[in-house]
Formats: sequence, structure tokens, C-alpha cells
Amino acid sequence: MSAGLKIAVTGASGFVGRHVLAELARRDLSATVLLRPASAVPEWVKPHRVVRMDIADAPADAFEQAGRPDLLIHLAWGGLPNYKSLHHFEQELPAQYHFLKAMTGAGLRHLVVSGTCFEYGMQSGPLSEDLAAAPSNPYGLAKDTLRRQLQYLQSEQPFTLTWARLFYLHGEGQAPNSLLPLLQRAVERGETSFPMSGGEQLRDYLSATEVAQHLVALALGRSDCGIVNICSGKPVSVRAMVEGWIAQNGWSITPALGRFPYPDHEPMAFWGDNQKLLRCLKTGMNLG
Repeated sequence: MSAGLKIAVTGASGFVGRHVLAELARRDLSATVLLRPASAVPEWVKPHRVVRMDIADAPADAFEQAGRPDLLIHLAWGGLPNYKSLHHFEQELPAQYHFLKAMTGAGLRHLVVSGTCFEYGMQSGPLSEDLAAAPSNPYGLAKDTLRRQLQYLQSEQPFTLTWARLFYLHGEGQAPNSLLPLLQRAVERGETSFPMSGGEQLRDYLSATEVAQHLVALALGRSDCGIVNICSGKPVSVRAMVEGWIAQNGWSITPALGRFPYPDHEPMAFWGDNQKLLRCLKTGMNLG
């Protein structure tokens, strides 16, 4: 199925990207990686072909420079983790659309784009793909708008689109202010308590390794799946996640609950419905 397939990846230097490249390598597949001109080349990128390109100012021959890929796994997005910044729809959104429109117009036929569970806004779970999006922050709005733009673009340019709505991830390389890295640093400092929220909010967690496996499998299927939740389908409380990490690692630290308020940009209980994901992975058919 993937023999001779030319794959390009954006955002490969980021958290999700490093795991996607690892999954491609596990499958003995290589990619053309598009990196910003001034950025360093991480170790996990070096085995792949690197093309320097700023997608916010992409050259007219971007598709050619990228090696005329059959498939693009598009993970790049700037301005994070500030979800409330207007940058997302003022700068990021038009640049992203212009780049992807140019790529599909030049011959790209298969596109997988990372979306976000924040497109669902403050709706409570379980969340399925047929729910209307209701983003409540600029990041979610910009992502969902890009998805709509690309789906309209499909009426003029022939390409498949899988819009992968990511839920909560954990694993190597995640942002240092994320829950698990904060907990790990507290343990390394020898602290006996870990200040956190009340921990009763329900979330949907997957390891970054599992997320990458799903993204690559969907990409290689080259189907027009439309929106797909990349999630476990199982709600778990933040408190249970923290207590589980502590138990698994044998750490001597106790959650100090209620020390921080609950986040105001997400509901108390939401998780993804993963039935469409399972169908897409199983059949590779057009389920959009």
C-alpha cells in the first residue's frame, strides 16, 4: 500500500511531529520534512530529507521543493500554547490556508491535518464528529475555520482530507508546562506534594505514541475521512491520571488538590467518541 509513496511532514520538530516521524521510521518509511529556515534540525529529523521552507511565506514552487509528495501530514501551527491569542486567526489561519491551497493546487492529492478538541468549545462529552463545532477561543476558531475552508476547497481541487481532532496527549517531548512534565520536575526536586486543581475534571488522554500510530495509519489509508477524533473514547479524571503516573513510577509524592482553579477555556467533563476512528482504521474507506 505504501511502497513508493512520497510523504511530506510539516511541524516535525514539534511534540506530535517527533512521534509521527518515529512511527514512519518504525514502518521503514522516510519523509520530506519541511522546516523553517532558521530552526535547528532535531536528532529525530536528521534521518529524513530536510527542505527549508517558511510556510507563511512559501515559494511558488513549494510543491516541487517538497519532492512532489503524494501525501502531506500537516502538523505545523504557530503561536501555541497561547490559545487566546488573536494571532491564530489574524496571521496563522490565512498563511496556513494559502500554503495548503497552493500545495493541493500543484498536485498534492492526500492531506491529513491536525485539528483540536477545542473546536468543540465548551460542549460536554462524549463528543462525536457530527456535533456542530462551537469553538470558544481563537485557536479553536482558527483551526475549525481552516477545516471548513479546506472542505470548500475540495469542490474545486481534487484531494482527500482527514481532519484529525487531537484530544489530550502525553509523552516524550511535550511542553514543559504540561501536567506530566510538571509532576516529573516536582519529583526530581524531591517535593512531597504536587499542587494542582481539584482534579475532578474528566478528560480524554492518549500517549503521543498512540496518537502518531493513528495519524500515520489514517494518512497511509489515503481516504477522505473528514473529521476524525483522535482519542481513547474513555473519560478519566485528571486526579486519576496523576495518581496513576505516581503509582506506575513508584514516586513518593502526593497530589495537593484544590490549590489551583479549574481552567476557564474547557468544560469540566468532555471526551471523544472514537467509533469513527476505529472504523476508519479498520476499513480505510470513505467515511466522511
